[in-house]
Amino acid sequence: MLFTTLYILSLIAGAYSRPYAVGRAIVTNQCDDMIYLWSVGGSIGPEVVIPKDSSYSETFHRDPASGGIALKMTNQPGGLFKPNVSQTIFAYNLDGDKIWYDMSDVFGDGFYGRRMTLVPTDSTCEEISWPWGRPPAGSQVKNCQANTDLELTFCTGHCLPSWSSCGDAAPGDPRTCCTHCIGSHHCVAPPST
Repeated sequence: MLFTTLYILSLIAGAYSRPYAVGRAIVTNQCDDMIYLWSVGGSIGPEVVIPKDSSYSETFHRDPASGGIALKMTNQPGGLFKPNVSQTIFAYNLDGDKIWYDMSDVFGDGFYGRRMTLVPTDSTCEEISWPWGRPPAGSQVKNCQANTDLELTFCTGHCLPSWSSCGDAAPGDPRTCCTHCIGSHHCVAPPST
């Protein structure tokens, strides 16, 4: 009887001392071109190359030095270490049972013309959408339960970036433009506003 009681108490204590489940930050490339990614906290992780129809993921975690993590992406190999190369940043901060997340660009909009969406697996949480591949006006900071996954997709729906061949100029390619196809020839540039 005493053993059974101690066993049950140890199970209850173990349940309360376990950390909560946490989700993942996922970056998916549906564009034809490579994406180059670095996970940055108090230090810079190795360059990760994400080819078409591939993903990178990491479990949400806190950095002991910086707290938050920034997934920095460029359209050039080694771009993080080159001057004036545009970076798209998917940042997250694990705060107890919440995950805070946002997106931003620095040094320009290197993925301009490519539709980008950051979608939580928990449908009650807010997504971030960049229809033209650059930040819209207003705050992008959101939060959700820490056990959700957050997936940032480049060229959402396999859409074709600006100036890609489309229609009659790309026979056999049924993909649509991230913007729209003009004259069955090429995808138009996104609006400048």
